[in-house]
Amino acid sequence: MFGKVASDVLGISDVGKVIKPQDYDKVDSDDYVMHEDDEKIYFLIKSKSDEYCFTNKALIHVDGTSAASKKRTLRRFDYRHNKFSNVELETAGTMDRDVEIKFKMGEVIHSIDVHKQHLEELKDLYKALLKIAEITRDNETYFNYARQSLDYASSTLSNSRSEESKLSDEFKQINETAFAWLVDNKDKYSIKDFGSIFERYINN
Repeated sequence: MFGKVASDVLGISDVGKVIKPQDYDKVDSDDYVMHEDDEKIYFLIKSKSDEYCFTNKALIHVDGTSAASKKRTLRRFDYRHNKFSNVELETAGTMDRDVEIKFKMGEVIHSIDVHKQHLEELKDLYKALLKIAEITRDNETYFNYARQSLDYASSTLSNSRSEESKLSDEFKQINETAFAWLVDNKDKYSIKDFGSIFERYINN
């Protein structure tokens, strides 16, 4: 009953609609946002069968088999473990009623049809997803460079002609330093919360 009421209030159809912040509490995906851990919705697309909820930490997809069925499958894609790539925005032709935003998260490809009246909002989402993709790609590159440098230093030390006991102590020290560095910088190069990016580009 509530689902029908929410659909009527939000005016949704088989083509997605961008939901305004004041209506977030009327959608199913809001129930699965981890508000207790400071998770917040920044962008939400809803059709009769699906919801795509972009929070500061994850994409929550409430996947319906069809508009006529009440069966739903919930999928959560944390940005930290499912990096964005191949972000595309396809605008509408003269006779089209919808636009399309496409992207890949990890190995999963998403293609979302949205009513063309929401093109300006989708441009904001497009920019936010592109920026998140750029940040995660750059951070992964920097982190790999750092690990390669540590591996090189370790390899150089292994080939050193220092006395065996001294070499053992030096090798132990560099390994401990490398491990401590990786632990200290893991969060820096593997960001969990992209709220600041959504706030920069999303203009609800």
